[in-house]
Amino acid sequence: MSPAQDPATALYAEESVTFPPSNLYSDEPPLETDLHRDQIDLLIRLLRWHWQNRQDVYVSGNVTIYYSPKQRKSRDFKGPDFFVVLNSDPQPRRSWVVWDEDGKYPNVIVELLSESTAAVDRGLKKQLYQDVFRTPEYFWFDPESFEFQGFALLRGHYAAITPDSHGRLWSEELDLFLGIHENQLRFFTSDGTLILSPEETAQAEQQRANRLADKLRSLGIDPNEP
Repeated sequence: MSPAQDPATALYAEESVTFPPSNLYSDEPPLETDLHRDQIDLLIRLLRWHWQNRQDVYVSGNVTIYYSPKQRKSRDFKGPDFFVVLNSDPQPRRSWVVWDEDGKYPNVIVELLSESTAAVDRGLKKQLYQDVFRTPEYFWFDPESFEFQGFALLRGHYAAITPDSHGRLWSEELDLFLGIHENQLRFFTSDGTLILSPEETAQAEQQRANRLADKLRSLGIDPNEP
């Protein structure tokens, strides 16, 4: 098949720009709304906190993924809002440069839909992640309308992930559910337990300590005594 016949090549057959081989700065636009920024930040903080003892996973978002030294760029393509690369060093990066990362692409990508990006996220990006990145799982979520879908790569094509009875979608890559909780996209364990943020974890621990103190007082014991 000639380059002109290759659908992946044809899809991105715009001007080729040659970049340095590594250490590239991200080239992402500002986020559109507080909802989008807060949602991306939440997903990153949740997973980093949940996997704080792991040293084999990179979690990031809204940074450019450079996947060719002669980068074929489309004006419609920008880096994923949230993505995870397994079996990778968690160190901070300016961007994700595939040829500087042993050829690794994200295992999981989440895009946040908006009026200006939804068509690209459902079309161009979905095809890119399926045909070029070969990303095993792709999800999208609209923080305003709460549209939520997920796809798993099956024999080279994305197939919709069937939600469970709570509307959650299972991620084989993360070994976690993704689902909507209080109007935000969150992570859940296999038994449905909500993955807490650092702040929620601290609050839960304080509530347990308060309940214990109340119990001790009811038994006539001062919890503040050494």
